Amino acid sequence: MSRLVELREQYHAEARELHEIFEQAGPDYDLSKVTRVDGDSAAKAAAIRRRNDHLGELRSELEGLEEYQRLQTANAARLSWMGDPTAAGGGLIHPNGKALEGTSGDPDAGKTWGQRFTESAVYADLKGQPNPYLVHEVPGVTLKTVMTLSTGFAQAPVRSDRVVYTAMRRPVVADLIPDDPTSANVIRYMEETTFTNNAAPVAEGAVKPEAALGYTERTQPVELIAVTLPVTNQQLDDVPAIRGIIDNRLTLMIQLTEETQLLTGTGTSPQLLGFLNKSGVQTQAKATDPTPDAVYKAMTKVRYTGFAEPSGAVLHPNDWQDIRLLRTTDGIYIWGSPAEAGPERIWGLPVVITTAMTENTALLGDFQLYSHISRLMGLRIDVSTEHSDFFARNQVLIRAEERLSLEIYRASAFCTVTGI
Repeated sequence: MSRLVELREQYHAEARELHEIFEQAGPDYDLSKVTRVDGDSAAKAAAIRRRNDHLGELRSELEGLEEYQRLQTANAARLSWMGDPTAAGGGLIHPNGKALEGTSGDPDAGKTWGQRFTESAVYADLKGQPNPYLVHEVPGVTLKTVMTLSTGFAQAPVRSDRVVYTAMRRPVVADLIPDDPTSANVIRYMEETTFTNNAAPVAEGAVKPEAALGYTERTQPVELIAVTLPVTNQQLDDVPAIRGIIDNRLTLMIQLTEETQLLTGTGTSPQLLGFLNKSGVQTQAKATDPTPDAVYKAMTKVRYTGFAEPSGAVLHPNDWQDIRLLRTTDGIYIWGSPAEAGPERIWGLPVVITTAMTENTALLGDFQLYSHISRLMGLRIDVSTEHSDFFARNQVLIRAEERLSLEIYRASAFCTVTGI
């Protein structure tokens, strides 16, 4: 008796015996009813575990022997099939027409020709060679049409997870301006509108001069910037990442509109009052000056008239290009070698480069001390199905919004350069 047969019989017998032990214990696992194992309940439980472990060991050994037997049988079938390369009935050949050693017969009548070909030792040996070309000769079959990708089974389309977004500018102007949260829907502050300084040297016993101060309350309403996007439930369900994509794109839409409002808002509600439309902002014409000279003259106006210190400048990319490409008479680039990124600064001021800025105009000033953003509500994303028509159509409405105001405390602390 072979070891494999012996193991199968032993495994079956022990499994049957363990099954009978479980039958005796019943559905309540009462080990006191078990008569095939000696000892008290604890000893019987330990004995049952040992029997179960031994069955596991037998099964592992049995599976190993069965796998070995399967491989041995498969290899014998290969040898039988590939016994005579000259026998009728077909074999594997190279394109040189010479029969390959060890191919003949057809004992595997149940296999398809594709299976025979890909399972053959010849295919395994030759498939890694450059331009392998194997022909499996099938008696009585004439090959007439070549199967190609264009006429045969086309490859299933595969799409990556990459999403290429529409080109958009980076919102950067707000980085120059301090901001804080607020709970008010109207921002109120006091501006000193009268400053009469009569301080002077006074002779002994003379009347001291009198100064005058006057203040005016200024208000700036908090405005709303919002956008909505209807989307179906199926879209949200079918593409797990679509919610994040939508939220991010709506967020960017709000930020881009905010930046435009900070610069060019008209101040007529619901728009913010932007820097370029604020009354009292100074102006410096470029005229025949080089652009850096005109910028420096604007800085001087901020210092001389606005009594402030410029903290940044905002320029359109086309205007910054003209500055970046400035050269000396012998061709040396003033803003640095073309091999380097070059400093995005002018007269020591950090430069914000954005297409939101009006072209041919630069803005500079003391953003840190004399401008401020108050945010009543930070960026918020809401989703709703409350509209009856949306509910009937399996649609949701995604809404992004924020509420903010821009306060420009001292208009003369800012200056535009025109005609760049």
